Amino acid sequence: MEEEKNTAPAPPSNHKSKIGGQALIEGVMMKGAYKGAMACRLPDGTIDIETWDIKGNVGKDRPWYKKIPLIRGVYAFINSMIDGYKCLMKSAEKQMVEDENGEIKEEEKPSKLELWLEAHFTEKTVETIMLIFTVASMVIALGMFLFLPKWIVGGILKLAGLENRILQSFLEGIIKIVIFVGYMAVTGMNKDIRRTYEYHGAEHKTIACFEAGLPLTVENVQKQVRLHPRCGTSFIFLTLFISILVMCFVPFTVPWQRFLCSFALLPVTVGCSFEAIQFAGRSDSAFAKALSYPGMQLQRITTKEPDASQIECAIAAMKPCIPENLEDDKW
Repeated sequence: MEEEKNTAPAPPSNHKSKIGGQALIEGVMMKGAYKGAMACRLPDGTIDIETWDIKGNVGKDRPWYKKIPLIRGVYAFINSMIDGYKCLMKSAEKQMVEDENGEIKEEEKPSKLELWLEAHFTEKTVETIMLIFTVASMVIALGMFLFLPKWIVGGILKLAGLENRILQSFLEGIIKIVIFVGYMAVTGMNKDIRRTYEYHGAEHKTIACFEAGLPLTVENVQKQVRLHPRCGTSFIFLTLFISILVMCFVPFTVPWQRFLCSFALLPVTVGCSFEAIQFAGRSDSAFAKALSYPGMQLQRITTKEPDASQIECAIAAMKPCIPENLEDDKW
C-alpha cells in the first residue's frame, strides 16, 4: 500500500473544489489540479493507493483546447472516459486473488480471448486493443441509444399523420431519459453494481466534506449528503436535456436523417452540457439550483449510502489530490 502525505490546509467552508472522481470496483478514483489518485480495497482488506501527476490543468499552463468554451467540454469528456476506463480495468485486476501456488483462482482467470491476445501481442498493444474494443462497443451502444427513440417516435408520428420537429424532439428526449433512468435503476439491483453505487456515494460525500472545510474523517464524511451538482449523472441528464433543445433546430423529420444530425451535433451537445455543469457547480443562484435539481435527484439512483470502509477508500484517494495552494483548487 502506497501512502502519500498531504500537508495542505483545510479549505474555508463553502469551498468549491476542482477535485472530482469516479467509483471503481471496490474503490474510488479522484483527480485534482496537479494529482490523480485511485484507492482500492484489496481482497486482504488493505487499501492500495496509486497516484500520478496531472499537467496543464491550472493557469497559464493549460493548453488552448482546455480554455475555449465548447471545445474544452469535448476534450474533458473524452479524457474522463479514457482515464475512467483505465482505472476501472486496474481496479478489476486488483480484485484477482492468487491461491497458495501463486496462480489466479479458476473463477477469476482471464477469458480465452484475453489469453490469446496476451500470447500474441505486447501488454501495451493488448491494452490498446481492449480500449478500442470498449470504445467501439460504446459507440454502437450510443448509436442505438440515439437511433431507437427517433425510429419509435418517427413511426408513431407517421401513423398519426403529424410532422412537427419540435414535438418529435421532445418525445425523443423523453424516451431517452426514460431508457437512461430505467437502465440505472435496473442495474442498481445487481449486488456488485450496488456496491459501485455505494463507492460513488463515498466519493461525493468525501468531496462535500472537504468543500465544507471539515477534516477528512469517516465521521465527518458520513454526515454529508451524497448528492453533488458536478456529478457525471447530472452531466448525462443535462446532455439529454440539451439534446432536446439542439434537435429542435434540425429541420429533418426522417429518423435516419435526424440520427445522423444528432450524431454530428454530439460534440456541440456535450460542449454545451459541460458549460452548463460548470456554471451549476460554480453558482449558488436559484437558476443554477434549478438546473442541477433533476440530475441531483437522479443521483438518488446512482449513489447509495456507503459504509465506513468505503469512505476510507474515498478519503485515501482524495488526500493526494489536494494541492498545497488551495487557490489552485478553486472551481
